[in-house]
Amino acid sequence: MNKKLLCAALLAGLGVAGAASAQTYDDRWYVSGSVGVNVQDNDRGTTDSPFATLGFGRFLTPNWSLDAELNYQNPDKGDGSLWWSQYGISADARYHFRNVDAKWWPYVKFGLGLQRHEEEFVRDPAFGAPEGGYPAQHEDNNLAANLGAGLQFDFGRVDLRTEIGTRVDFDEVQARPASEQEDYFTDLLASVGLTVALGPEPMAPVAPAPVAPSCADLDDDGDGVNNCDDKCPGSQAGQTIGPDGCPVPVSIDLKGVNFDFDKSTLRPDAVAILDEAIEILKRYPDLRVEVAGHTDAIGTDAYNQGLSERRARAVYDYLTGNGIDASRLVGPNGYGESRPIAPNTNEDGSDNPEGRAQNRRTELNVQN
Repeated sequence: MNKKLLCAALLAGLGVAGAASAQTYDDRWYVSGSVGVNVQDNDRGTTDSPFATLGFGRFLTPNWSLDAELNYQNPDKGDGSLWWSQYGISADARYHFRNVDAKWWPYVKFGLGLQRHEEEFVRDPAFGAPEGGYPAQHEDNNLAANLGAGLQFDFGRVDLRTEIGTRVDFDEVQARPASEQEDYFTDLLASVGLTVALGPEPMAPVAPAPVAPSCADLDDDGDGVNNCDDKCPGSQAGQTIGPDGCPVPVSIDLKGVNFDFDKSTLRPDAVAILDEAIEILKRYPDLRVEVAGHTDAIGTDAYNQGLSERRARAVYDYLTGNGIDASRLVGPNGYGESRPIAPNTNEDGSDNPEGRAQNRRTELNVQN
């Protein structure tokens, strides 16, 4: 039928529209109503007539809406029928090709429903009725499928719909001879209508206030210690930092860890100083230190080199024997008499016992 071809062309044309998902949408229930013209299938033998709809629905997603709708039309059959009416109910889904800022957009519709026909007519004697005929009725319920397309215009609470579509009415039994029965009819429907949203305007989502990070989450100077625990917030790159955020000394003072002349054994007073150094190393577990031994200038260079190494070994063994992991220690290294911290002789060339005693020492030099 030519009406079927027209509807197919209309739907195919709107199918090329691009779809874009909206980010927000009004999901309130709405009531809908429309009026239009029902162009009846030629094979019905009825005239075109106005029709009206009433329904309600809502958007399920930004692009999909669902409506339940009642329809009514009362076409004139024009063949002596006393009464002919048609009404029904349907569930129609619409896909809206809209984006977040759109004020109007196209859509397509498809749905299923139930249509009822009621006809009162005078029987024709040509088909076996008594002379003059008498009134008879034909009533039937049948399935119907809706297809359509339209444009929707957003005016806030009220939206305007303009729509054209087709209803395929699977009416298989009509008040006509068996040879003239049809399997279905295809009607064209053109309408304009409104939807009116119910309830208060939807509130725009409110973004949660940003939560200010706590000092425990911040490390302004990048030293690995959070601001809450950092007692020295101005640490510089490359410094060795302790757990309180403060730079640790670049060397651990072992003044007093001196040795008797030509000896490499630890004296009791040196042990007490080494115990303090061990506590420092345990407090700062990331520290790595070099264990260095030194001598005074008495003796040959070769002898003093060996003596300084033995002195460094004595301190090294004491540290590892008291809980300091060897991986944190560099050495033991001996430097002989090459790095004095006090003069070994006086200005007149005489011996300087006090200076030589200071040079008979070991040191812990921080490496990181």
